[in-house]
Amino acid sequence: ATQDDKDIVFKYIEAAAKLNKLPEVERIIRESKSYDPAKVKDFLIEMKLSDPRALIHLCDTNGYIAELTKYLYKNGFWKHIEIYLVKVNPQAAPEVMGALLDMECEESAIKGLLINVRACAIDHLVEAFEKRHRIQMLQPWLEARANEGNQQTELHTALAKIYVDTNRDADSFLVNNQFYDPKIVGKYCEEREPLKAYLAYKKGWGKCDQELIEVTNKNMLHKLQASYLVERQDPELWKLVLSADNQHMKRLVEQVVQTALPEAKTPEEVSITVKAFADAELHHELIEILDKIVLHRSEYSQFSNLQSLLILTAIKTEPSRVMDYVNRLENYNAPKLAQKALEHNLNEEALAIYTKFGNNEEAMDVLLNKIHDLSRAAVFAEKLNQPLIWSKLGQGYLIGENVEEAIKCFIKGNDPKSFMLVIGSAERQGKFDQLIDYLLMARQKIKDSQIDGALIYAYAKCQKLSDLESFLAQANSANVEQVGDRCYDEKLYEAGRILFNQIGKLGKFASCLVNLGQFQEAIKAAKKAESTKTWEEVNLACVKAKEFQLAATAGLKIIVHPDRLEFLIGTYEKYGFWEELIKLLDSGLALEQAHNGIFTELGILLAKYVPTRLMDHLRHYFQRLHITKVLKACEECLLWKEAVFLHYHYGQFDSAITIMIEHSPTAFEHDIFVQNIQKVTNSELYYKAINFYLAEQPLLLNELLTSIANKLDLAKTVGVLKNTGALALVQSFLKSAQSYNVQAVNDALNELYLESEDFENLRTSVTEFDKFDQLGFAKKLEKHELLEFRRIAALIYKKNKKYPESIALSKQDEQFKDAIETAMESKSGEVAEGLLRFFVSIQNKQCFAACLYTCYELIEPDVVIELAWRNNLLEFAFPFLIQSLREIKSEVASLRKKTEELQKKEEKKSKEQQAHMEVNDFIGQQYPPLMPPPDPMMASMSGMYFQPNVYGFPPNKQG
Repeated sequence: ATQDDKDIVFKYIEAAAKLNKLPEVERIIRESKSYDPAKVKDFLIEMKLSDPRALIHLCDTNGYIAELTKYLYKNGFWKHIEIYLVKVNPQAAPEVMGALLDMECEESAIKGLLINVRACAIDHLVEAFEKRHRIQMLQPWLEARANEGNQQTELHTALAKIYVDTNRDADSFLVNNQFYDPKIVGKYCEEREPLKAYLAYKKGWGKCDQELIEVTNKNMLHKLQASYLVERQDPELWKLVLSADNQHMKRLVEQVVQTALPEAKTPEEVSITVKAFADAELHHELIEILDKIVLHRSEYSQFSNLQSLLILTAIKTEPSRVMDYVNRLENYNAPKLAQKALEHNLNEEALAIYTKFGNNEEAMDVLLNKIHDLSRAAVFAEKLNQPLIWSKLGQGYLIGENVEEAIKCFIKGNDPKSFMLVIGSAERQGKFDQLIDYLLMARQKIKDSQIDGALIYAYAKCQKLSDLESFLAQANSANVEQVGDRCYDEKLYEAGRILFNQIGKLGKFASCLVNLGQFQEAIKAAKKAESTKTWEEVNLACVKAKEFQLAATAGLKIIVHPDRLEFLIGTYEKYGFWEELIKLLDSGLALEQAHNGIFTELGILLAKYVPTRLMDHLRHYFQRLHITKVLKACEECLLWKEAVFLHYHYGQFDSAITIMIEHSPTAFEHDIFVQNIQKVTNSELYYKAINFYLAEQPLLLNELLTSIANKLDLAKTVGVLKNTGALALVQSFLKSAQSYNVQAVNDALNELYLESEDFENLRTSVTEFDKFDQLGFAKKLEKHELLEFRRIAALIYKKNKKYPESIALSKQDEQFKDAIETAMESKSGEVAEGLLRFFVSIQNKQCFAACLYTCYELIEPDVVIELAWRNNLLEFAFPFLIQSLREIKSEVASLRKKTEELQKKEEKKSKEQQAHMEVNDFIGQQYPPLMPPPDPMMASMSGMYFQPNVYGFPPNKQG
């Protein structure tokens, strides 16, 4: 509604009120929304109407409850207040009661009014009274609602507050009532009664833990806090209160130890409390708790987990108590606690635990591995006299490297299981006699190749060869070959000979014979073995003993195997016997099984030790060599000539050329160089070779260039030679290369001819080869002091159609024949006429006649007649004139003949046209035309003229 509408409605309400039309006022307020409620409210309050129903409806609708209540109370409308609360809006009770309390209404009246109010927002009602510190007035009403079975939290919370304030059986209510809010009530009680706050928070049982902790800390109620924590059994809550940040922790722990835990009702409470202390690492406090529980309270003293925890805590924090607890307590987890004691270096305590519970093996382990007291361990073993204990003691002696005592213990324990350790330790310490006793015992228990092998080795080390042979004659599972190899490696050759002979391993048998100095027998054995490795061993031994003939016998058996040749060579070279090695390989060349490796390695050896023989070897056997390997040796030994030879035959022509250039004193040969240079792939080597020849072999340069002319970039080559000033040196090459007609070559040769004043060759050059700077060169020549060179300049001008310049140069040198020939070649009448006039001007009649003769076709007859008549040269011009008249007559006759032929053709054509016209006229008379005849003018313009055929229709083709 607009403001005008609101004003109109207000005026209407105002008029109705003043006329005492109260029902109308109430109707308008109920039905209309087009008014300002605040303005209407103020007006109705000011009017003080006898019937406040209109005002009641207005204030109820728009939320003016407090103002309505004050108005009704002040103006005596108490009944209307009661009706409003009971029938109209019971939910407005909190505001109505608050307003009445603010106006200090009598308590009895308010209570009487409340009795009739049943359904309202209890929390708001309580808040209204509590805010005005009159909550106790609600007690009867709240109790009535509670007795009706109302379980609303706000109702019971309010009752709890009232009972706390009135001290009316509050503790019982707080403990037994299930419906109040413990957090609100506890907070309410904190400043009034801390004990009652504790009861309220405790009633929350987990919901108010933080508040309970705070109130008990604040009021020093640590005993109650301790009891609650024990009963609560919450690990997270324990973690909170036992944190290092809690300044009250010490007092709390005292109460837990002194009262709360001793009064615990269930084992679970004790267990969780103990665990919480353990998790918080309060080990000293935990020991006190457990000590009191386990040692002084019979109901918990036999709990295994508590006894174990007490010992474990003592291990971690008070080691001095551990031994006492171990001896006094009986029911704990011995293996686990002993292990923990060992982890904390309480070895004696661990030993006591193991001993007390009969864990003898573990006790022995502690003595050996932790206490490291072999004497006590020996006494312990003697006392028990058990095989397993003796075995452990033997292990201890082994660790201590006392293998003799260890073997005694193992024999007493009849224990062969550690035979690998015993064998290893005895062999390291050289106790082979004692080891034999142990292994003989072990063989009776275990059938193992390691045992039998170790026993054989022990016999060998003790030089008990007869016992060794006796043992080998019996059944055994030893790896005789492996033991034999070991004896061989340790130079026990007599024992090795027996072993290898026993198993028929002739190669090693031969090697043992070699090392025993029995070379002939070794060769015989090697022949039977037919093993390359055996031959190698025999060869090596013979080389070391300088038995070169026997070594060669073995060596010939080796070198036929390519993969073993390098090893053989290494053996000889190692001891410096290269002469014998070369002899051996020389002998091997004739073998039927000779392979490329022999030829290659011999070449390498010759390069190293006898370079004078190398070239012969290469020439004879280069096809059987591994060229790359020999090449490497040649380069390492600086044998460049041989390297060039190999590069050539390996197809590495570039490398051959490079070597000959870089090492020319020893490697260069012109013929070989030319052979290689023609096959190189790197074109830069051509120019490198040119520079090399210029520096070292200039007289052979022409031959080199001629051999590679077809591969060279001639322009680049001339540039290189020009820069070095060697063009004259290679003139013969340039002349042979001029056939390619390359400008650089032509320029170079022309310059050389010019310098040497060789005009004949120069004339031939400029005539036959045109690729050079002709005009520039002509300019250079035209001022030359020699006539022939100026004539060549004129020739060049003529070749380049610079006829005026050529003729001028010829006229200057009076070379009139050249001038006339140039004019004739120019095909220009102007040039020829100019030259003719020049001859007239100098009165050279013979040249005048010669020019007319030569340039006959270029000169006009009228010009000739005029010049001859004016200069009295008619007799010299008559040959020209006679020839001209003859030609004119011939041409006139030819023209006359052509004209007559044309006339005949025209007459024939005219007659044919006349005949056609007559035919057309006849047809036109017989057959009227279907269309007007074409305009002859238009037909001629269009180029199309249609002639009718015999049937009177126009033809399909153009006429």
